[in-house]
Amino acid sequence: MSNSQSDASIEKAFELAKERYASLGVDVGNVLSKLKTVPISMHCWQGDDVQGFELDGGDLSGGIAVTGNHPGKARNADELRMDLEKSFTLIPGKHRLNLHAIYGQFLTPTDRDQVGPEHFQGWIDWAREQEIGMDFNPSFFSHPNASDGFTLSHADEGIRNFWIDHGIASRRIGEEIGKALGSPCVTNFWVPDGYKDTPADRLAPRERLAASLDKIFETDISPKHNLDAVECKLFGIGSESYVVGSHEFYLGYAMSRKKLLCLDAGHFHPTEIISDKLSSVLMYLPEILLHVSRGVRWDSDHVVTYSDELQAIAHEIVRQNYLDRVHIGLDFFDGSINRVAAWVIGTRNMLKALLKAMLEPVDQLKTFENADDLTSRLALMEELKLMPLGAVWDYYCLVSGVPAAMQWLEIVKQYEQDVQLNRSSVSEKV
Repeated sequence: MSNSQSDASIEKAFELAKERYASLGVDVGNVLSKLKTVPISMHCWQGDDVQGFELDGGDLSGGIAVTGNHPGKARNADELRMDLEKSFTLIPGKHRLNLHAIYGQFLTPTDRDQVGPEHFQGWIDWAREQEIGMDFNPSFFSHPNASDGFTLSHADEGIRNFWIDHGIASRRIGEEIGKALGSPCVTNFWVPDGYKDTPADRLAPRERLAASLDKIFETDISPKHNLDAVECKLFGIGSESYVVGSHEFYLGYAMSRKKLLCLDAGHFHPTEIISDKLSSVLMYLPEILLHVSRGVRWDSDHVVTYSDELQAIAHEIVRQNYLDRVHIGLDFFDGSINRVAAWVIGTRNMLKALLKAMLEPVDQLKTFENADDLTSRLALMEELKLMPLGAVWDYYCLVSGVPAAMQWLEIVKQYEQDVQLNRSSVSEKV
């Protein structure tokens, strides 16, 4: 590829960049050491368009839609793990895997209320070999018992209890994952419940949802093994007028029940940003979960790009010293491009945003602000936009043993030719 760089040129550019940042009081070496410790939880569902491996799995439903038919998607757990491993070799640092309940390895048809740790032992063994942690999600969608758009808030007690049992089972799986891997598993609860048109009763479903969640969380689990999170949403496909689990509902629930609040970048009004919410919610909650995504006019879960809002999220995390209190996960699914490339692009962009935030002289900016020198604050913020971030990023990739710049793309294209294009379109889930 014509834009490839030699190691020597990367190192030379880095030395010059390091001097530039040092002039602002930033120790680049310390920044890179710190960045290396930040894990991003990479979501499994980009690899197969949220199909999962249930033997009797059906079409997507519950407010989820994936577009595109790029060839080579994973058809079973082994292929998905192969694609994930390839992605990890192209991303600097050591990261995590975020797994949904529909991705268990089922030898016989197993309904959601019957899933157990044994169905995820293959994933646990693999994660141990990779030396990574894992996070988990119950799957409240694409199931006959979710066909009318309601699960934990369903008016039918039998259906409600089915999903309660699924939630309880998912927490048990999360606990076992955390124990086995020696790292707390964040088990995140998102439900699609809501109405397409205006409801007459907004309260009753929310009362049922709260009661269902209380039953799911009834058994205490050590936070050393499992952390519970609840995820809010503004609207979805089929729930355009009313979502039971709104932001206000889950903010109150998380605060009163001492759970993590999950903020998804695509789950709010298009003009509403989650970067501005972080300092507010973290005044009252010890930890939160992020699902970093990219909505285009709606919760479309596009691949994360290096956008102003992504950078704003990273700035807020770093400026307020939230790295130990914010669990960063990704959530997007695009079937129109190579799925390994999607993971690599999105995860590397999240890391680039964190790197830029860490290279900022935060104390100096706050000093200007506290002295009411807003002119200097603005001037420095603008000057930082043209600092040589790219040179530092390329060097970080080099010393991490992964391709710099766009050199990774050749590897993905070769992988597509050698592996992904040889997969048939026929599902092979076992």
